[in-house]
Amino acid sequence: ALRAACDAVAVGAATVLVDNPLLTVRMVPGASPIRVILDSTLRLPTDAHVFGADASTIVLTTERSSPDRRAALRERGVTVAVVRESPDGIDLPDGLAHLQRLGIRSLLVEGGARVITSMLRARLADRVVVAVAPLLVGKGTEAVGDLGTSLVADGLQLANRTVHQAGPDLLIAGDLDTSAKRDG
Repeated sequence: ALRAACDAVAVGAATVLVDNPLLTVRMVPGASPIRVILDSTLRLPTDAHVFGADASTIVLTTERSSPDRRAALRERGVTVAVVRESPDGIDLPDGLAHLQRLGIRSLLVEGGARVITSMLRARLADRVVVAVAPLLVGKGTEAVGDLGTSLVADGLQLANRTVHQAGPDLLIAGDLDTSAKRDG
């Protein structure tokens, strides 16, 4: 349902390599969003599910990617956009500006941890939705990395919070509070 409510859904290359997701709407009515893949070097295999015909796909990449790989994806009907590079890979403000020029107004960032952390650290997210399952896995897979805060008081705060139960899971949603004073 979250995907159906957005113009596009974004993940990084590592998520595609590990999970090979479809990133389409299933289990609820609605159109699938445009899939946005952040892949600074175009390391994804051309047969990844995100390149299938069940939804359109945009890949944001950098000049470091192979022009031949860009051409191969374009031949498959994938939109490939070369954006500026940052030390972390894709320059997110430049990538988001490109998506906005294409008419994308709402972007659901599903992950992985590196992409989510980069978006949050740069304060590029407006809203956060966290799913909490009644399951303990120990260390598990990191959902969000270092945001540069060491004190709870300095953490990102959510305003206008809601809690929903979805089956056994809890969904906690809120707007990122940009009014709170933050250093750095």
